Order: sequence, then structure tokens, then C-alpha cells
Amino acid sequence: MNGPTVLTLIRIILVAPLMILIFMNNLPAEILTIACFAIASITDFIDGRWARKSKQVTDLGAFLDPLADKMLINLTFLALVTMNLVPLWMFAVILIRDFAVDGMRMMVAKNGTVVSASIFGKLKTTVQMITVILILLNRILNLSPLQVVNTILLYIVVFLTVLSGAIYLFNGQKQLK
Repeated sequence: MNGPTVLTLIRIILVAPLMILIFMNNLPAEILTIACFAIASITDFIDGRWARKSKQVTDLGAFLDPLADKMLINLTFLALVTMNLVPLWMFAVILIRDFAVDGMRMMVAKNGTVVSASIFGKLKTTVQMITVILILLNRILNLSPLQVVNTILLYIVVFLTVLSGAIYLFNGQKQLK
């Protein structure tokens, strides 16, 4: 157990209050939802860099980090789908990509190979997190221009999801041969 892994665990723990707060329909809860998601997102950017820079990369951290990311992003998107703030088909694309990439990673891992995160995968995660924060913010502000920005960002998320998934699957299948 080290500092980066503790940050990852904090991200996992924050998912529970986030899921409770996101469904509360009052201003303090909506502000806390944004804060909770933002803090969890920041831990995602800090933990990996910290682990690599300080040479504290562990098997536990390597396992928990993507799990924490999936829990945070996918459960939040699912909540936004149930509130009709994100189209179901967009969430389905995100979820299918995650299952496909994780399945491929597991198959490649049997050969002792790791498929590293690509710049497009990292960009996808960053855009997803920014998009979620802006969608949550617009629940409070209800601004038409921000809704337009959110819609454009959701399409960018879908594009990056498909692109990064294709890159992972292409690289993974090369490693399987």
C-alpha cells in the first residue's frame, strides 16, 4: 500500500457518495456532486504520474486504477442516462468499448504482455471527465449554450471512445499473434 494506491482507493470510495448525491434534486447536493466527481477525477490524474515518477507502481495499483476509472465514469454516465442527460446509445458505445478493451487486455495478459494506455485513451478519459463536470454544472445553470457545448463534447467522447478502442484492439491483436 502506497500513496498512489491510496489515491486510487479514495476514487473508488468517492463513487458511493457520488451515486447518492447525483440523484438528489437540490442545489447543495448538485454542488457536492460536482465537487465529488472533480476530486475523484483529479486523483486519477495524480495517482498514475505519482506512481511512475516515484517508482511506486504496484500490481495492486495497476489492477485498481482502471477499475476505479471504470466505476467512476461508467456509473456516472449510467446515472446521467437515467436522468435523460446522456443518450443511452452513447453510454452503450462507452460500455461496449470498455468490455472489449478489458477482454483483450486479459487475453494479452495471459502471455505476460501489457497493452499500455495510448494517448487517445488518456484523451478520451480526460474529455469524458470534463464533459461529465459540464453536464453536472448545467444541471444547476440550465444554459442553452452550455447544453450545445455538452452535446458536442458527448460526440467527441464517442469518437475518442471508438478511436481509442480500435487502437487498443489493433495493438492487442498484434500482440496475440
